[in-house]
Amino acid sequence: MGEQEVKGMVGGEELRHFMRHLLRDLHALERMLDEGMIESDVRRIGAEQELFLLDSSFRPAPLALRMLDKIEDRRFTTELAIFNLEYNLDPLLYGQDCLGKMEKSIVDLYEQARQAAAAEDGHVMLTGILPTLQKSDLGMDSMTPMPRYRALNDALNRLRGSDYEFYIKGADEFIVKHDSVMLEACNTSFQVHFQAGPDEFADLYNVAQAVAGPVVAVACNSPLLFGKRLWHETRIALLEQSIDTRPTRHHLRENNPRVTFGNAWLNESVLEIFREDIARFRLLFATEIDEDPFEVIEEGGIPNLKALRLHNGTIYRWNRPCYGILDGKPHLRIENRVLPAGPTPADEVANAAFWFGLMAGTAKAYPDIRNRMDFDEAKNNFFASARHGLDAPMSWVDGESGTAREVIESTLIPLAREGLESGDIDTGDIDRYLGIIEERVKRRRTGSIWLLDSFNQLSDSLPVSEKLSALTAAAVKRQVENTPVHEWTPATAEERTSWRDNYLRVEQYMSTDLITVNEDELIDLVASVMDWQHLRHVPVEDNEHRLVGLVTRRTMMRTLASGKFREDEPVPVSSIMLEDVITVTPETRSLDAIELMRQEQISCLPVIQDERLVGIITDRDFMEIARELLEGRLRGSDGEGEDDAGDGE
Repeated sequence: MGEQEVKGMVGGEELRHFMRHLLRDLHALERMLDEGMIESDVRRIGAEQELFLLDSSFRPAPLALRMLDKIEDRRFTTELAIFNLEYNLDPLLYGQDCLGKMEKSIVDLYEQARQAAAAEDGHVMLTGILPTLQKSDLGMDSMTPMPRYRALNDALNRLRGSDYEFYIKGADEFIVKHDSVMLEACNTSFQVHFQAGPDEFADLYNVAQAVAGPVVAVACNSPLLFGKRLWHETRIALLEQSIDTRPTRHHLRENNPRVTFGNAWLNESVLEIFREDIARFRLLFATEIDEDPFEVIEEGGIPNLKALRLHNGTIYRWNRPCYGILDGKPHLRIENRVLPAGPTPADEVANAAFWFGLMAGTAKAYPDIRNRMDFDEAKNNFFASARHGLDAPMSWVDGESGTAREVIESTLIPLAREGLESGDIDTGDIDRYLGIIEERVKRRRTGSIWLLDSFNQLSDSLPVSEKLSALTAAAVKRQVENTPVHEWTPATAEERTSWRDNYLRVEQYMSTDLITVNEDELIDLVASVMDWQHLRHVPVEDNEHRLVGLVTRRTMMRTLASGKFREDEPVPVSSIMLEDVITVTPETRSLDAIELMRQEQISCLPVIQDERLVGIITDRDFMEIARELLEGRLRGSDGEGEDDAGDGE
């Protein structure tokens, strides 16, 4: 997707023309492999760092293009959302001090981004999913204004033919519909590359699949989405669903999603993956092709294989094969896409070191992993680790099993150490980075566990939006210090931003745990529910969750006092509910909601999105605002603090 000039959802002659180039590229790669043209005598590593851009309130900020103008560094580039950036590390020869160099490069580029964001009164953050993200941040106005992103969205939408449906179950439940690919922008990764020679590629790729589970378990950093506690690495589930072009009615056909772990071990060659992806997945894009790869080969050159690389970039395997050219030589590499961004550069390089060590150590200890482990075990390990982190059940070679934590501690950390030592990595770097992994596992302190523990320890009196603000502010502060996450202290309420930043829009504080009734149910039920749950308002919705009315305590009391209905008469809710209900959307500004309630003299506002009831706000929700305002004014009058109530929202 690095290609700028693309055409989405091509058809007819244009599609056939591009497919011919794609097949010709694949045949050319086959010839290059047969003739030994692919580099095989060197090992390199590299990485791509994605990050979030935040405003002064630690919420997503559309700073990408302005920051790129300030940075002026070829290694920085855009991402799908205008509140994301990516920078690419220069390739490094694997060995000696490569890990220390990788961390230094990450820190240096991170600092460039941080300074550019500070000039815009903002921040940057390395994390798998930004805690303060909200659904309203993911409209098309947040898409980076470049043709390739719009083409991606249009192509995926047309293939799917309906809205994207998301369902993720953890401690909480996430059920959302969205009309674009923009939920993919919730995810940021630290993508690590490992160069592999043609003859070893299949074995190393299989190792990458085998170790994906434990690597996710130890690196997980994405447990929260829109305030919901989901998987320890929610990125895995979210990305698979955000680029799933299969219509729901066709899921029984066993069509593969475009984000995939795969279904079997690799047998002989990287060609197996490219052939399967061409066979299974529709073309999303076409672009102008200005080379014939066979002519380039005949002339002694190296073909770019532009069509093959473009199509490969639209298939999101968690371990993705890549073809590239460096210093005039073509090579193959494995791109590890399972690692989240953050929590710190030190943690990221520790995760990478663990993976590099496992790649080398496992390949040496088990020359053909297929003979020691079933593919389904590797796949189950991957998804179990994404769900449960270090507590996931895990199977390893030759029937070894236990929790991920047990297997990593007893077997895999020593195996990774052997692998790094065999690659002539500096002993000090091995100790530093595997030491971080060891302590993280020993203390059971991944990025996800820090986020969840901090979230749960914050006072229940705080609205969820303020908890998320505190988590984000605390993580940004600790990240700058580059202290590994296992040493982080929990986030505190004092670290959150100004209370007013968490009440700007209705969605930040609306109640979403709703108790509703149907219009055909008894008013006796409503009266009981109001008494049991201490409610003053009960929304009435139909079977499609569309709001059709509202029962208030006031209308209920008037009904009971009027004597209009006999005590033994089964009175339906529809006979007493208010039908012309005034509503707002999640994006409604708080000041507008307050003014609306004042004008209409009402004490609650149901919140509607896509014609469905998604929340409710009441006048009690503004009591916290009133308390903060009063406290600020009193402190200001006593000279004990600043009166910050005059700034509006």
